[in-house]
Amino acid sequence: MTHLTPIGGEGLGAYVALPAAGTGPLLVVLQEIFGVNANIRALCDEYAQEGYVAIAPDLFWRQGRGIDIDPSSEQAMDRALALLASFDDAQAMQDITASIAFAQHLHGCPRSVAAVGYCLGGRLALRSLFDTAVTASVSYYGVGLETLATRPLPAGKSALLHVPQQDIYCSAPVQATIREAARGPLKAHFYPGCDHAFARAGSPHFHADSARLAHDRTMNFLVPRVGPAYDLEALWEAHLDYEFTTRDVDLTMSTMVDQPYVNHIPTMTGGVGYADLRRFYKDYFINANPEDTGQITVSRTQGVRQIVDEVIFSFTHDRRIEWLLPGVAPTGRRLRFGLVGVVRFKGDKLCHEHIYWDQACVLVQAGLLDRAGLPVVGAEGADKITDNGIPSNRLIAGW
Repeated sequence: MTHLTPIGGEGLGAYVALPAAGTGPLLVVLQEIFGVNANIRALCDEYAQEGYVAIAPDLFWRQGRGIDIDPSSEQAMDRALALLASFDDAQAMQDITASIAFAQHLHGCPRSVAAVGYCLGGRLALRSLFDTAVTASVSYYGVGLETLATRPLPAGKSALLHVPQQDIYCSAPVQATIREAARGPLKAHFYPGCDHAFARAGSPHFHADSARLAHDRTMNFLVPRVGPAYDLEALWEAHLDYEFTTRDVDLTMSTMVDQPYVNHIPTMTGGVGYADLRRFYKDYFINANPEDTGQITVSRTQGVRQIVDEVIFSFTHDRRIEWLLPGVAPTGRRLRFGLVGVVRFKGDKLCHEHIYWDQACVLVQAGLLDRAGLPVVGAEGADKITDNGIPSNRLIAGW
């Protein structure tokens, strides 16, 4: 099919997705039993945004080139199982080796190679540690792992297994075997209430929350081992500078992915997608914050693709601030409150922000909430973040 790049003279092809830089660490994406279909291609595109050269070899090419099965179609499973009947894992290892050589030669990928696989590909990802140059592999609901999981991994290699606890293709005894084997370079996470294909969008078993968590764990596993690593703090500081000092909407947006989102949790303000978020930044945030807006960063926690900031935010309420106090006229009061920002990156671009604060604390200071008889605090809630000398438990009767 036209979306596959020829790799070998015999007929092997692969879908290749490149990061913006044109090169990066190599990630071999290994298919389910449905071939290099739209889901696998979308995964490659997503991993390319994370900075990888993502290559998905067409492992069914011997049965038929360019197999592309929609899992939701009526005959999908019957067709896929028929293809699987003549599939050979050892030949797949040869295809993975050829794909690695191709990508390293054409795209200048580093020697360290990772693999991520799903279902059938989950088994192949783990086996690739033994039979190919892959050094770190991630298996999503891999099938037939019981024997592979008990084999000692080659020196310097490591694996991560995502195991749904309700997977009909991974019985309780097999899961027990995996739990026992998961130590040292072999790590495993188990997902209660999840079934096979829980991370595939469109699957009847798709579980969005677990899929997001598994992806974060995948990135936390891969980045320290094969990269790519970015200076997230510098990227975040540039974003903050454009928001609060330069106050430039387009520069702020330039630090973000094509379709970012921001959610201020207490007021549900922000935006989803480029157009809405740019409008929000322009009309309701960047150009709307008071001139005396101040931020004191109390703590900062950084992961491989995420930053969590704990901040004391302050300003004089001398104008309408729709993102914080929608519909409220300026009160002229000084407001000070604690704020936590959870900032996620995709590659070297900001992907989303979840911003939390105590809205009751804000409303008390703005004179919009009478604290008498209510378990709420005012500015002292922000003060106590850095001053442990302020007494605790004042709201507990009889303390």
